[in-house]
Amino acid sequence: MVDQQQPQPNPWDQIGTSFVQHYYKTFDTDRGQLASLYIDVSCLSFEGFQFQGKKAIMEKLTSLPFTKIEHIITAQDHQPTPDCSIISMVVGQLKADNDHIMGFHQCFILKNTGDSWVCTNDMFRLAIHNFG
Repeated sequence: MVDQQQPQPNPWDQIGTSFVQHYYKTFDTDRGQLASLYIDVSCLSFEGFQFQGKKAIMEKLTSLPFTKIEHIITAQDHQPTPDCSIISMVVGQLKADNDHIMGFHQCFILKNTGDSWVCTNDMFRLAIHNFG
């Protein structure tokens, strides 16, 4: 008989899950407070546009043209990398202002800076498909 127990949580799952929860809670309530999660060498790809550095990333995130947003996470996966970072992939839905609910994908690379985990790489795409 095969043991059907859930696998024990590992450190990268715990760190990744905590980061994801904190990131989206902060994004949904006051995205201007996300600056502490990025560093000066961080990179953001947002719908194909590239931003490098904490200042450029925060300018992009705070200039997004909605006043209210809610993220719902439907799945997340986390893996350690050979350089002791963590890669996190998130799939979910978001609702901005009065727009329809849209799917999204987001991928983070997290690096330990000694006293905290920061995002060095962030890639975001809406899950919109054009089958025409």
